[in-house]
Amino acid sequence: MSDNVLDIYRNGLDFFESIVQGVPGGAWQRPSPCAGWTALDVLGHVGQATSIGARIVRGETVVPSEFDPPSTAVDGDPAFWWVQQATPARAVLDEGIDLDLVVDSPMGRRSVREGLAFPAADLYMHGWDLGAATGNSVEIPDEAIAFINALFEKIPEEMTRRPGVFGPAVASPDGATATQVLMAFAGRDPGHS
Repeated sequence: MSDNVLDIYRNGLDFFESIVQGVPGGAWQRPSPCAGWTALDVLGHVGQATSIGARIVRGETVVPSEFDPPSTAVDGDPAFWWVQQATPARAVLDEGIDLDLVVDSPMGRRSVREGLAFPAADLYMHGWDLGAATGNSVEIPDEAIAFINALFEKIPEEMTRRPGVFGPAVASPDGATATQVLMAFAGRDPGHS
């Protein structure tokens, strides 16, 4: 995993926040491309992952809280709740970060660099999900797509294609954008947005 994980993560916080701020009133209960989740569930999941990411960067032991459905993690106004999750994550990026520090993460012992990769990817992929659920077309930046593709090239298919991660890949339309190709790989209907 390259050292650009911090840049991808920092830019991802801004990317996701711009989508959250663009959600129209009353759209939080709309279904998302993630089976069984609403737009608010996507927000709850990403907010939890963002909080975990900030703790991983600090080298803290992480024991994720389980909210079922993920929307139950969201307290009060969704956009304000997101800001409450993102602000500590942004602050930790301004601290000295040892990307090689080995910490306990939800996926076992790994370096901060490795542990932060999934929360970084979530910001973009679930940003697309949130946009698709709420009627906003989203294109993921090329550098984030390259990062995410490189991340999943190293993960065995059986770990990727399982409940809670990705469903079976779907076909991309002719002339698909890089974002549509990535989301089709992740099992989302690229025409949903």
